[in-house]
Amino acid sequence: MTLKEDLLKVNKPPRSIIASRFLRLKGEGRIALMPFIMAGDPDIEISREILLRLQDSGADMIELGIPYSDPLADGPVIQAAAARSLNSGTTTPRVLEMLKSLRGKLTVPIILFTYSNPLLNLGMERFCDEASEAGAVGLVVPDLPLEEAERLSPIAEARGIDLVLLVAPTTTPTRMERISERSRGFTYLVSVTGVTGVRSVLEERVETLVKDLKRSSDNPVAIGFGISGPKQIQQVRSWGADGAIVGSALVNHIALAENGSEVEQAGLFCEELRKAADL
Repeated sequence: MTLKEDLLKVNKPPRSIIASRFLRLKGEGRIALMPFIMAGDPDIEISREILLRLQDSGADMIELGIPYSDPLADGPVIQAAAARSLNSGTTTPRVLEMLKSLRGKLTVPIILFTYSNPLLNLGMERFCDEASEAGAVGLVVPDLPLEEAERLSPIAEARGIDLVLLVAPTTTPTRMERISERSRGFTYLVSVTGVTGVRSVLEERVETLVKDLKRSSDNPVAIGFGISGPKQIQQVRSWGADGAIVGSALVNHIALAENGSEVEQAGLFCEELRKAADL
């Protein structure tokens, strides 16, 4: 090893919590199961219990949505969940307070999902300060322009938060490479053109996109938008993806739960997905 390589190794920043989790899973020959829930759906207290149940049911990381009145990237299922959450009185401070109350109990990495308007209204520094204090280690902002993301990323990183960037099937190769190089923790590959939602079939070209992203950087690749159940989990694993993000399907299970069984239904569905992820 040359002196330059020695210096680079010494000066290389430590892996983030998310990157370390992906590395551990890769060593175990598993992909990351990453369920998404909308905070405050149906209310904050039940969301709190669902987070703990998902952890106990095999989730490797959890994406926690902060409700917003104009969720442009989300399909009808998650839009409805955001509306229910807002109607129950959920606010960004209440979400972060709930998350903070779980420190010491919730040990899986938590990735916040929000939109640029509430983030910019609060201020990048303040939002990241409060998110870090609450225990979040990742952040996804789907409508944030890449140029703004490049400004936010070092602010988040300084507070121990990975800013995760999204790549869509319509992203040009040049921009895809730029996004992949700048994403932290992992690269979020959107499997479909359009909004979130359950799909019975994933587009085959996503397999090519996974390979393209892995050539662009050494970032893990997690696939989201459209994964509806065990069959799609197995499919994305066969394509070489490092993680599977399940949103609308899980949110729908919670919404359809009867007699106060939201926590139980979320846990049972997560256990089913975990089995598929480990096959």
